[in-house]
Amino acid sequence: MLMKIKRGDVIRVHYIGKIRETGEIFDTTFEEVAKDAGIYKENGVYGPVPIAVGAGHVIQGLDEQLEGREVGKKYEIEVPPEKGFGKRDPKLIKTFTLGQFRRNGLIPFPGMPVEIETESGRKLKGRVLTVSGGRVRVDFNHPYAGKHLVYEVEIVEKIEDPIEKVKALIELRLPRLDPNKVVIEVGEKDVVVDFTQIKDEVDKGTLVLGELLLEGDLKFLGYEEVKFRPSVDELIKPKEAEEGEVAEEEVSGETGAEEAPEQKEAVEETTEEKTEEKAEAEESVEEAESEEGTEKAKEETEEKKPKKSTKGRKTRRTTRKKSTTKKKAKAAEEKGKSEPENPEDSE
Repeated sequence: MLMKIKRGDVIRVHYIGKIRETGEIFDTTFEEVAKDAGIYKENGVYGPVPIAVGAGHVIQGLDEQLEGREVGKKYEIEVPPEKGFGKRDPKLIKTFTLGQFRRNGLIPFPGMPVEIETESGRKLKGRVLTVSGGRVRVDFNHPYAGKHLVYEVEIVEKIEDPIEKVKALIELRLPRLDPNKVVIEVGEKDVVVDFTQIKDEVDKGTLVLGELLLEGDLKFLGYEEVKFRPSVDELIKPKEAEEGEVAEEEVSGETGAEEAPEQKEAVEETTEEKTEEKAEAEESVEEAESEEGTEKAKEETEEKKPKKSTKGRKTRRTTRKKSTTKKKAKAAEEKGKSEPENPEDSE
């Protein structure tokens, strides 16, 4: 049973695109046809191209007419100008002076391709129509604007497996990468695409653009949450910022290791100081309490022991003086013993 294509399906197609009025081939997925038509590109990728129907991966008129077609069949599809390269717009034909070209070192001639940048920074590609009387007319319409297109299309296959669908879209957006080296995790409404293994095989800018386009494609398929590894933010982060972060981490680690002992010593010193202060405070409290107790005792026993409490209070303060007095008394005693007690006896 042949399968019909519907919007949102991921399929592979071969095609040849022609201009109906002239039969000119302007695009194809067949390498040999491209070479024969003189449109072969050395860096081009040929073979059945994967697309998501309705996602705008091919020209609008062709995209819309793929719906309802059957897998495995060939079709000839005509596309009108408004759904192809657009209608010709007379406003896109501009006139320049010959001097404007010569000042830029250019000698214009009919059919010559040109490119200009507008004030808004937009680049427009065009071709010279005529050169006459010091005037140069340039057409900035697409070369195939206003033309009817004819596509010979073969629907090669419809991809059903969710992971294979993601791989097909990677192939479309990043044709130089091997999708089989990409790690893909698919959930019901979320998908993770991991490029870590092959991120060095492609230019960062190309990978960033690929991820941005893939995100839109995957959301078109119905995935609500799309994650990439590495993420776009990680890819566009300046190299200097990455090096700065690494250096910061290293410095932070080293400083922490060096400062830890100092901090520990500081804490110990502070603790010791606090302990000493506490001890002094306690001693002061004890002295105060002791003096209070002594005064109280003095009042109670003033008549019985009038001097004892006073001596008790001064004991600590006069210990050194008493000690000195005792030494002097002892020295005097020894001196007295060594001298005769009676002067008459000595005579």
